[in-house]
Amino acid sequence: MRKASIERKTAETEISVEIDLDGTGRYDNATGIGFFDHMLDQLARHALIDMNVRAQGDLHIDDHHTVEDCGIALGKALAQALGDKRGIRRYGSCLLPMDETLVRAALDLSGRPFLVWDLDLPSAKIGTFDTELVREFFTAFAMNGGITLHVTRLAGVNSHHIAEAAFKAVARALREAIEPDPRKGDAIPSTKGTL
Repeated sequence: MRKASIERKTAETEISVEIDLDGTGRYDNATGIGFFDHMLDQLARHALIDMNVRAQGDLHIDDHHTVEDCGIALGKALAQALGDKRGIRRYGSCLLPMDETLVRAALDLSGRPFLVWDLDLPSAKIGTFDTELVREFFTAFAMNGGITLHVTRLAGVNSHHIAEAAFKAVARALREAIEPDPRKGDAIPSTKGTL
């Protein structure tokens, strides 16, 4: 029952998100931003989270509000679906190669949001997509999902590869962290007794 639905409506965007943490990585994402949809598809597929995202935003201004608000909604959905986080592994990491690129992601579903970002993208655009929005998405996702998230580019020169490797690495780390821990059953993964 680790599912969640979130709707977020502002003067700038209207977002709806449905996720199932125990899915198979099925996705149906439509934000009006082609490259961003491709990245959300990677997030779903590699985290094995079923994901449906619908967004209508003020794209006539730029993509910023839509990308950021999708991060907010997905973070809130993740937190809702995890509940008290009983029985999960909590931590996850991934070292992900993609051609010339190597990205490391490590995360803790701690409830204490923090982003350490060391992932420079060499170009300002990937097609028409502003590369600075990759960080904006992960900032919103981490802050609203209660995730301590570290993302580091270890190698890479192609901005598309670097961005895609980041989404895949975070997805793989997330997959590991949300998985049930077969050795801990129903326990909350903290000596404090709460996350």
